[in-house]
Amino acid sequence: MKPAKILGPTLLLALLSVSLSASAYDADWKRGRIYYRSVCTSCHVALPVGQINPSSKTMAEWSGYLQADKHAKGKDSVKQYVSKSYRASIKSANKAAEKFADVPDQELLDDVKAFLVKGAKDGEAPASCS
Repeated sequence: MKPAKILGPTLLLALLSVSLSASAYDADWKRGRIYYRSVCTSCHVALPVGQINPSSKTMAEWSGYLQADKHAKGKDSVKQYVSKSYRASIKSANKAAEKFADVPDQELLDDVKAFLVKGAKDGEAPASCS
């Protein structure tokens, strides 16, 4: 009778851990790279700020920047620029925005963060935007 008492909770715990791990999203740095280079960089190049390479900041600086969610010296939100509404507003002029139109906002933000951290000055593959 004791094995049955142990098996029930063990099975429940196993199912719970599987369901929690299935809901976790593994960011796609390659998709983040495409979005960053096609959307973020294209906008920055047109502004006086100019191009901002991922390798211009450390991993901690990029993480802090995204965590603070302040863009354009605090005038805008970073999340605004990966939102579905923003992508919809520029999709006629930007193929990447059109391509990622249906990607959930948080997934795309996680993808961009993964690219920036990977390509950071102290990341595993420091990157430029060329």
